[in-house]
Amino acid sequence: MDALAVASDYVQISKKGGRFWAKCPFHSEKTASFTVNPELKTYYCFGCHKGGTIVNFVMEMDKITYPEAIELLAKRFSIQLVYEDSMDRGSKGDEDKKKEKDELFELYRRLAKTFHHFLQKMDDSEEGKHYIISRGIKIEMIERFGLGFAPVDRFWLHKFLINKGYSREFLSASGLFSSRNPETSLFSNRLMFPINDRQGRVVAFGGRIIPGESREGWDPPKYINSPELGIYKKGETLFAIDLALSEIRRTKTVYIAEGYLDVIALHQAGVVNAVAPLGTAFTNEQARLLKRWAERVIFFFDSDEAGREAQNKGILTCRREGIACSIVVTDETDDPAGILKEKGPGELQKIAMNHVNDFDYLLNRAKNFAIKMEGKNAEGRAEAKVRALESLFPYIEILESDVARTACMEAAADGLGLLPANAVKDYERYLQKKITGIQGKREEAKANVKITLSDELTLFIVLALDFVAPGEDKLFLKYRPLLEISGIDDINAKEIFIALEECIRYGLKGMDDFLERLGNAALGDFIIRKSLTGEFTVNASRLAALGLKKIREKGLEQRREEILVELRSADTDNDMVRELLTEKMQIDREIQQLTKGR
Repeated sequence: MDALAVASDYVQISKKGGRFWAKCPFHSEKTASFTVNPELKTYYCFGCHKGGTIVNFVMEMDKITYPEAIELLAKRFSIQLVYEDSMDRGSKGDEDKKKEKDELFELYRRLAKTFHHFLQKMDDSEEGKHYIISRGIKIEMIERFGLGFAPVDRFWLHKFLINKGYSREFLSASGLFSSRNPETSLFSNRLMFPINDRQGRVVAFGGRIIPGESREGWDPPKYINSPELGIYKKGETLFAIDLALSEIRRTKTVYIAEGYLDVIALHQAGVVNAVAPLGTAFTNEQARLLKRWAERVIFFFDSDEAGREAQNKGILTCRREGIACSIVVTDETDDPAGILKEKGPGELQKIAMNHVNDFDYLLNRAKNFAIKMEGKNAEGRAEAKVRALESLFPYIEILESDVARTACMEAAADGLGLLPANAVKDYERYLQKKITGIQGKREEAKANVKITLSDELTLFIVLALDFVAPGEDKLFLKYRPLLEISGIDDINAKEIFIALEECIRYGLKGMDDFLERLGNAALGDFIIRKSLTGEFTVNASRLAALGLKKIREKGLEQRREEILVELRSADTDNDMVRELLTEKMQIDREIQQLTKGR
């Protein structure tokens, strides 16, 4: 197994001084400190000190279990695996999760083929097929993207899958049916766009209404998308990433369009490194994913106001994640799919190549805004310029380099006809106002929210402070298998649990990352204050073990109360009563043992 090839699937590697280096995917950095040893098949980051085998690396990056990582790598290198009954393939929980995922992958794969067959052969699909072709999309693209058609009958799919042997419980959790009516398909009389992960596995669907359809006097939503599942997180997935990945790696550039048809149009025009977010704004997680392979993001959104606002947010997202950014500049009022239809693939490709860097784009927008808003007198013109300048401050603020910030401030002042010194003063006032506002909100939150220190909250503060502290052996990772969100009553403890889970999912560590994920300013300040006392960090292992014991005891006592209620209402002398009495005796014994162990 080639460790460099595996790591290159996730990060951009270069050889320097006899070692192979990359920017660490587990923390933000300007200089590469992540290294891969191809002989030992290991990795190590000198910045965050994360390291291990290349299999561990895949587990961390894809958030999968050890057996899943082995199977993924075996597929990557065409290695046949041989399973033995005695082989340790993970815990029972891991096996159950893997089985469920595999069943969903297989169901979605088969269903994508079925939808594709319907589009080609079913009479009812003619309008959908005609619509695609009328947009200038070629048959080859229909095949490449596996486009399909969902029949008008909303009940056929459930009947079909039940007859194929799928259980009602499995189907109700499959993301294919209405939560209100489990036998009703989410997708009916729609063009179907399979959504794949980067391995090419179908993980979700997007369904577009056939143009012109209306139902009983109301207009259905234009698009319906699959809900999130164990195999699909829309904020971490990109449409066509599997088809675009090789070109993204080759060019170190990725185009981001708004919709499915826009991406298909760009691919048809030869811009095959194009992808799209999935019904959401471009997310930090999607930016981090693309940063593994791309150095530049090029946005090609609609030229309407909504498209421009989405591009502005996307620019800030890219800059926060340290990715260079450009914007396609066009006089066209249409999106890529519209340009393909009206002017053909050659013109669309030409337009896609015409892009400017993000700051030039934002500055040009600010100048146009100033011209549009300026009044007839000098006061009105000055106010318009000030507001235009202020629109650039969020971008300037997140630049990593002081030199870059200074250069942008000077260019902004020059472009808007302002004195650089005055522009800098306005920027400093903006920063001070922002800091004051944040402090005010925190003070207000602290004044309005009273936090009570329960046993659960004590435990999770201990786990959180241990997690953000330097070191590798984290108590949260140790006790994580014993914790379930459904068993946490304290709302603040629950928020900490969720924040810690998200830190693990995205490879984040440190107090700043944790507090950002926590999002609750009052709770964050409470944790910081408690960290200064030292009461939650001295002998943290003992505190965590004691906290778990108290929570376990509380859970047992609650269950004992539930049993007593059930016994009062149950008929005497039956199997259920005997089972409840047996369970109560076991709980009494465990509570007694926990009490003695204090």
